Amino acid sequence: MHPTETPQTRASFFAGFRDHPASVGETYFGHMRFALKFSSRLFIAGGAALVHAFIPPLCETTASRQVKAMAQMLENRH
Repeated sequence: MHPTETPQTRASFFAGFRDHPASVGETYFGHMRFALKFSSRLFIAGGAALVHAFIPPLCETTASRQVKAMAQMLENRH
């Protein structure tokens, strides 16, 4: 145990595995699935924007389409 760690901070950290997903109406694994899907879209959008930065005719709308899709994912979540 780290010197600044107390049983209360440890319990609070582990409670977050249950409490945070529940705060958005999901189970731990449902939240994990959503976060992984969201992060993969972020990765695609970032890669497309990077390609577009160097070669403007490529991936002209890929990043913006991914961002719009992610916004819709968040809207539909609740």
